[in-house]
Amino acid sequence: MRKLSLLPIILLSLLMGCVSSGPRDSGTGNVEQAVSRQTSNSDVRQRAKVHTELGRLYLLEGRYEVALEEARVAADAESGYAPAHNLMGLVYMALRRNELAEQSFHQALQLASGDPEINNDYGWFLCQSGRAKESIPYFRMSVGNPLYQAPGRALTNAGVCSLLIKEDAQAEDYLSRALRLDRANVSALYWLADIAYRSNRLLDARQKLKDLHVVIEPTAESSWLALRVEHKLGDREGEARMTGILRRKYRDSPEHQKLSRGEFD
Repeated sequence: MRKLSLLPIILLSLLMGCVSSGPRDSGTGNVEQAVSRQTSNSDVRQRAKVHTELGRLYLLEGRYEVALEEARVAADAESGYAPAHNLMGLVYMALRRNELAEQSFHQALQLASGDPEINNDYGWFLCQSGRAKESIPYFRMSVGNPLYQAPGRALTNAGVCSLLIKEDAQAEDYLSRALRLDRANVSALYWLADIAYRSNRLLDARQKLKDLHVVIEPTAESSWLALRVEHKLGDREGEARMTGILRRKYRDSPEHQKLSRGEFD
């Protein structure tokens, strides 16, 4: 399996019994709106929803114990509220407690098997725990649900996870579709540039990186990729520009160390 050094920004796109038969295909009529998006029809449901949403904010801040407590309060308020169990899965995943994360995601899917948000999050968990091939059907289920409000997130995740199993053509398809939904999708831009570079489509790679650097400041990873593109194209001015960025801003990075050793590929 290919090991990817993911851009830190990619990790922000996430926020996002056993299930033995896998996700149901949306073509079978199992189209459900995400439970978290549904209107609360009782005080109990509203309490569970509020604590789950609060917990997700704590999760994004890296306050994992507080996020977990909020998830537990939500589940105590309504044990059948699937997003609360999904949140537990996300927190346990962040804490690297994969067995507990798996149990929580399974519970969430038992309660709401067609929920596109939960399917996306569980797919990301599978991908990040060394089971990338198993993750793809869950992303596809999310994307195929017309009620899902963030299909670009699942498409991006599917693309990144396809790269992990060396399915570049599949990855490029998912990432291109994600980019059509959001031209400023930094993850899609970076990985499409990476695929183009490795396919020797250097002008395409250069353009994707230019588009990326309009959205964000060059990172060590994107600067290094851009530098190698310009090196292969023979553009010494462009190569020098990206070299300068690496030396000024990212001197302690692995990418700068590779530059110092002349390891372009």
